[in-house]
Amino acid sequence: MLIVTQVAPYADGPAGVHGVLGQATTALAELAEHAGLSPVAVDDVRNLSPRQLQAGGVLALFTIGETPFTTDQRVAVVESWLAGRLRVLGVHSATDACYGWPEYGSLIGARFDGHPWTQEFAIEVVDRQHPATAHLGPTWAWRDEIYLFRSLHPGARVVLRLADEQVDLSAPGARVPESGFPLAWCHGDEEGRTFYTALGHFPQAWESTVFLRHLAGGLAWLNNTA
Repeated sequence: MLIVTQVAPYADGPAGVHGVLGQATTALAELAEHAGLSPVAVDDVRNLSPRQLQAGGVLALFTIGETPFTTDQRVAVVESWLAGRLRVLGVHSATDACYGWPEYGSLIGARFDGHPWTQEFAIEVVDRQHPATAHLGPTWAWRDEIYLFRSLHPGARVVLRLADEQVDLSAPGARVPESGFPLAWCHGDEEGRTFYTALGHFPQAWESTVFLRHLAGGLAWLNNTA
């Protein structure tokens, strides 16, 4: 499993910094090993060859900003994903990356469109049959940034969403997007498979067995083992 954790600039300025990237890399590597995969940590995509991406496996993305994938790398990712060789696991700010890559939005499943709130909130478990949520009850208490999204993939299977009446809609930048408030989903095109969760901003997430089971279930779904 290729684990890409990279902070790159936005097109119009510096990207935000996520202090949990090292912690996330360690946790994702352990989940990969548990799933029978060989983890490879990548902190600069320029060190990846298109051949590595064409070879397949799982590409885990905890990225932010204009991640500098080359044209050849982009072609390799899309071709390999559509063919079912490469599966994508997106974490938190992976939706806030690669705005200069048009196909990336469809690949990851949506585009980040702001986070007006950071707070404790209740998550509604929409789909309790998915392996990423089967260990959860009807709701899940959590604290995180709450992301808004645009251009949610029309075929996305939403498994977690923000429960009703959890946020102050008068806050700056607050609104109800067309897709509502999804927090985790899976989707695919042709043979491609992607699992994405918007959670994971704070260190406590990466110390939470409940959250790590959520990611492990997403990885199992990608690997067709659950």
